[in-house]
Amino acid sequence: MLNEGQRATVLGIVGNSAAGKTTLAQGLADIIGRERCALICADDYHRFSRLERLAQGLSPADPRNNHLDILEQHLWTLRTGKPILKPVYDHATGLLTRPEYVEPKPYVIVEGLLCYNTRGLRDCFDVKLYLEPDERLRERWKLERDVLARGYALEEARKLLARSKRDGIGFILPQRLFADIVISFLHEHPEQPEADSELSVRHILRPTLPHPDITPLLEPNVRNGLSLELSRDHDGKPVDLLEIEGHIGPRDARRLEDLLWLLLPETSAVRANFGEISAGRKAKLLSHPLALSELLIAYHLEMAAEEMRHAGSAGK
Repeated sequence: MLNEGQRATVLGIVGNSAAGKTTLAQGLADIIGRERCALICADDYHRFSRLERLAQGLSPADPRNNHLDILEQHLWTLRTGKPILKPVYDHATGLLTRPEYVEPKPYVIVEGLLCYNTRGLRDCFDVKLYLEPDERLRERWKLERDVLARGYALEEARKLLARSKRDGIGFILPQRLFADIVISFLHEHPEQPEADSELSVRHILRPTLPHPDITPLLEPNVRNGLSLELSRDHDGKPVDLLEIEGHIGPRDARRLEDLLWLLLPETSAVRANFGEISAGRKAKLLSHPLALSELLIAYHLEMAAEEMRHAGSAGK
């Protein structure tokens, strides 16, 4: 629980359907400690059941289908150390079910389609992520999840996939502009599920956050699975581009992992099974780039919490 007068640190994860938001949120909670995290799915704030939504011709990602004002109120409530009664949307049945009592925790991880849709929502977050995997990967992940984990027939899952493509352009992509970090998972063979353990990852690091110094691990003219360079984003603004290759060796991955654990004083004793890809699968896969991405994000959460502690001490 939060100490008296303490404010929660809030992370947002936005991306299209099946972009990897839940997988990333779960891995972060394992690193930080489940007992210290409140996990919030913004899909729970749907305004209508599935049948009601279809009758009105609304998409799940349409702001008119979501109580974004209530989501904003609840995030501010959790930030200030008070509990909420969160709505729950059941993806299996498409129904709004019994609400859930959520206690305030030091860290709040929020994943969803529309978390940055309004200025008020954006102001709720200390760290903002945007996920944009290779679209061919996302399409496969969505079909796998909807058929294997949510029980849709393949033809219905394909219809949902087509709708998610339209939603991505109309409702979700505009939020990319507001992220501190944009994360892309890539593979030269996106159609092969067994290759997911070898996904490469690209982090677009915007100057809205102070990023960890990993230059000690970057050796000139040595290919070790890591690269960091100054680049330009789609809008032409300068960003740092960090790339972690899917074929990074265990030794090189461990060097970066050890460096990041040293920068996480509150979690350095907890070596959880993070970096697991499991959605829609019977067997879990371990991905070094995903694990390292989760550690990098955990670093930013810790730094945001530390900054708040210093600000609180200075104000006393």
